[in-house]
Amino acid sequence: MVELYQMEHCPYCAKVRMAMEEMDIDFIARNVPKGSLKRKFLVALGGKEQVPFLVDTDNPAAPVTMYESDDIISYLKEKYAR
Repeated sequence: MVELYQMEHCPYCAKVRMAMEEMDIDFIARNVPKGSLKRKFLVALGGKEQVPFLVDTDNPAAPVTMYESDDIISYLKEKYAR
């Protein structure tokens, strides 16, 4: 399962969402607006409050987590592009 921690109006998050939609990847978008208590969970997952943040649990023994829209898109293209 692919989860994207994001903010609706963030251009970097939108870039990742659009790429995922173009690649026809099913994903869960988790909104973590500034000031939200959900940000603590985001920090617990990845260490920063930064978005976009991707979590790919396709391999539960070794989930992939990453920041940076370009890095996320490159990873998704390598793994999921058809």
